Amino acid sequence: QVQLVESGGGLVQTGGSLRLSCAASGRTVRTYAMGWFRQAPGKERDFVGAITSGGSTNYADSVKGRFTISRDSAKNTVYLQMNSLKPEDTAVYYCATSTYTYYRGRDLSAFGYWGQGTQVTVSS
Repeated sequence: QVQLVESGGGLVQTGGSLRLSCAASGRTVRTYAMGWFRQAPGKERDFVGAITSGGSTNYADSVKGRFTISRDSAKNTVYLQMNSLKPEDTAVYYCATSTYTYYRGRDLSAFGYWGQGTQVTVSS
């Protein structure tokens, strides 16, 4: 059974930083793509970034240069380092893992397992 547990969300001021963690069980993070998505109130869930099984990363244009995804295979955990946060980054952030191995895209439907989400609020 695949389980993803996010942590690290909270309230931060504009320009601040947060690091989200996603601890996985029942799934090896280096074998599957691990993605981060976010959903603001009244909006669709959007792609933030992902790390492939090969270690390549790709990001949404809105966070490129500010957010960084990394993983610790020993801890089977993926991280989302968020710097220079803006009020528009406020959302519930979700960790997800791809249904199939070696997925390299950013299609939400290709990620079959999801965490419960963690709230990130950036105050102006």
